[in-house]
Amino acid sequence: MNQPADKTEEMKPTGVSFYEKRKKIFAKGVRGYFDNWRVALVLLTQVIFYGGLWLEWNGRQALLLHLVERKFYIFGVVFWPQDVIYLATLLIVSAYALFLVTAIAGRLFCGYACPQTVYTQMFMWIENWVEGERNQRIKLDKEPMSARKLRIRATKHGLWLLLSLWTGFTLVGYFTPVSELIENVRTNNLGSWEIFWIFFYGGFTYLMAGFMREQVCKYMCPYARFQSVMFDPDTLIITYDPERGEQRGARKKGVDAKAAGLGDCIDCGLCVQVCPTGIDIRNGLQYECIGCAACIDVCDQVMDKVNLPRGLIRYSTENALARHLTRKEILAHIVRPRILLYTAILVLITGLATWFLAHRIPLKVDIIRDRSTLAREADDGSIENVFTLQIMNTEEQPHRYKVVVDGLDGIKITGTGDVEVPAATLQSFMTVISVPPEAGQKGANPIHFEIVAQENPDIKVREKASFMMP
Repeated sequence: MNQPADKTEEMKPTGVSFYEKRKKIFAKGVRGYFDNWRVALVLLTQVIFYGGLWLEWNGRQALLLHLVERKFYIFGVVFWPQDVIYLATLLIVSAYALFLVTAIAGRLFCGYACPQTVYTQMFMWIENWVEGERNQRIKLDKEPMSARKLRIRATKHGLWLLLSLWTGFTLVGYFTPVSELIENVRTNNLGSWEIFWIFFYGGFTYLMAGFMREQVCKYMCPYARFQSVMFDPDTLIITYDPERGEQRGARKKGVDAKAAGLGDCIDCGLCVQVCPTGIDIRNGLQYECIGCAACIDVCDQVMDKVNLPRGLIRYSTENALARHLTRKEILAHIVRPRILLYTAILVLITGLATWFLAHRIPLKVDIIRDRSTLAREADDGSIENVFTLQIMNTEEQPHRYKVVVDGLDGIKITGTGDVEVPAATLQSFMTVISVPPEAGQKGANPIHFEIVAQENPDIKVREKASFMMP
């Protein structure tokens, strides 16, 4: 008679892993139309990043976010902490631009301009140059450690580290004048924060682009998780055409593939080998897909070799695949309510920001009352109040300003009403305002200061203050 199974064994819980162990990806290099665009954008972004540091404007660094002076120099414009609204506007415009691009054509930013993609691509160029193409890298990885392997790996990591440190140095050079930074490096006089940020940013570049790579896109980047919210059936995405491609299989000479029930996909697996995140696009859209289109380039090359039309893997939409829409019909579906809304908001915000920036008055004034003496009586019987005027000249040229005050009968400035402020400088001036004792009533009386640049009357600020009568 069979004995019942041990119930303890039946009830034993089984563990479920929510994290897949990383499988090292050896992405195969591919050249083609979309790869050319990716290379061009990598070069463009890095020329701007590495080269922008050395541009000069008015005898200074053209792009400098000077934290010590608390000034942001953007070519001929100087931004101060009080201009933080422009930074907020820039972030809003960037967000809506990303929403608009994503709604139209998916993760174009990820595939072509994201810093993670850009630096991973640069590190892979170094890797391919030092270690060779995919098959050579796989073979080298499986080899036991030897003097040759150690030399190759040391060369690769040495170049990675040099690029990473130069990237960290470049970043810091946007916050500390690069000429000053170079001198500090030469004299071994770098500040602690400069050392920290050079090695911190350089270290993260080395880690993210050299080792983590697709792990960042899969597990760390939030954009991969909420991209589906911005997608709709008319969003252009990288798609595999299953109606045309299935059934997959190798094509033998002398055999009619169609008669054998085969589709156009020869199941070569190259689309998986070139994918930087290691996915198979033939399984449908996956959140790991960064939209780099490497699979399109390599599939088109395979189709050319087997004399089949290109486009087995292509940019298309869910509706286009389901309804067999033409390219013209796909483009016609781009203009839809979501796109119109994003575009309208983006144009409105950008237009307003541009207008306000173009009409920005390069003068800021703060008026501070002397709290120690609210009011005092002068020798001639008039009542005096003491104010401190903080005048901020945000232009890169000096200005002489005329200060006038009004609001009470007989009000005047004791002493000169002219002040000179150097270029891009904040200066404080103490001024004494006097009025006849009968000019106002007891307590606070509203007055106005007007500060006007003598060289340009359009540069003026009118500020409200209060004059205290005893």
